[in-house]
Amino acid sequence: MNVMSSLIWAGRRMELSQQNLPSWTLFLAVCAVGIGGTFQYGYNVSIINAPTQHIHKFLNETWTSRYHKELNPDLLTFLWSVIASIFSLGGLCGALIGGSMAIRLGRKGALLMNNIIAILACILMGISFPTGLFELLIIGRFLIGINSGIGICVQPLYIGEIAPKHLRGGMAMGTSIFLTGGILTGQIIGLRELLGGETYWPLLLSSSCFPAFAQLLFLPWFPESPRYLLIDRGDELSCAKALKRFHGSSEYQREMEDIQRERFALDGEKPKKPWQLFTDRGVRWQLITVIVMTMGQQLSGINAELYSWVPYVSMTSIFAFILSFGLGPGGITNTLTAELFIQSSRPAAYMIGGTTSWISFFTIGMLFPFIVNELKQYCFLVFLLECSLVAAFIFLVIPETKNKSFLEIKKEFHKLNFGRNTEKKDTELYERRQLRDEF
Repeated sequence: MNVMSSLIWAGRRMELSQQNLPSWTLFLAVCAVGIGGTFQYGYNVSIINAPTQHIHKFLNETWTSRYHKELNPDLLTFLWSVIASIFSLGGLCGALIGGSMAIRLGRKGALLMNNIIAILACILMGISFPTGLFELLIIGRFLIGINSGIGICVQPLYIGEIAPKHLRGGMAMGTSIFLTGGILTGQIIGLRELLGGETYWPLLLSSSCFPAFAQLLFLPWFPESPRYLLIDRGDELSCAKALKRFHGSSEYQREMEDIQRERFALDGEKPKKPWQLFTDRGVRWQLITVIVMTMGQQLSGINAELYSWVPYVSMTSIFAFILSFGLGPGGITNTLTAELFIQSSRPAAYMIGGTTSWISFFTIGMLFPFIVNELKQYCFLVFLLECSLVAAFIFLVIPETKNKSFLEIKKEFHKLNFGRNTEKKDTELYERRQLRDEF
């Protein structure tokens, strides 16, 4: 009897402890989303460095074969600059359409469709060398940039909406972990002993298809974002099923109630366009925060490290810097964007944040060589000043968001957006919404 009682008690304790653990479905969903999201971004940023000389040779040989004359050095530099930088232009375009795709196709549907773009890009880059068409390489880099822009926009949107509020920060760090892993993987695969040699560089550029195929294989097994299903689609049954998969049948009800409160607060409000956020006083400081944090992240020196990458000699130290950035401040921006906006504004906020990120990425790529020429070994002091200013902004403006619902975070920003001397009409409207939210 004592043995039987002990077994029953141990079973109950295990059952109770499992209820407090996050569902494995959440962890696996983050992995399935990350492999085709920020991993692709980090991977495609880093792999273009290794085959630089081989691409130069390919451009020279193709030009000579086609026009029977040598390629002008200035034109060669221009063509290489286009191949390298058009990735950023594609990323900007991807950021501009990522939010709209997330609204029309759903978060999961947008990610799945995005892999088709990646596969097409890989095919074009892979056949550019055997066909002797460097134009295909340019188009492929542009398309893989679009893929990365969409992925960076939709991946944190999906993760932020499926995560319970007490795990939101930790799960969102998966975005930075996969980005860092993509950079490291690209640097390793790009070594000349692997795919960075003269023979295999087309395979290196087209190897981005493997993360795309992996996401197409694994992501369909996971549910759509519960918030999207209930708030945007009005599908309560599918929302409940998705929550049970992510949070377990005994814990999903709390998340369901939180989504219902946000749905009532929106009162049928349609998803907003990016330009509408700039005229919405209720999200003024949230929008400023996203822009400042995104620019601060991209201009912190992390991208300058990527542009100054040197094989073997500095790979270890640079990766240590990237890893510390990814596990520290790098993951906060995407988390905050999900937390600072409610459902109707969130996709547009990610579009604005993504646009700011890609413009900043392009800007630092253009300006960093000039900064190095002027400041030499003191070039990173510029980034020290920038990081200090962003840190001051975070300390003075951003409230704590830990273990708070999206509506609670929105209320934190109410005083910043409307000031202490709020007009009577705004105050009455806010109080009515507050009462309705509490109800």
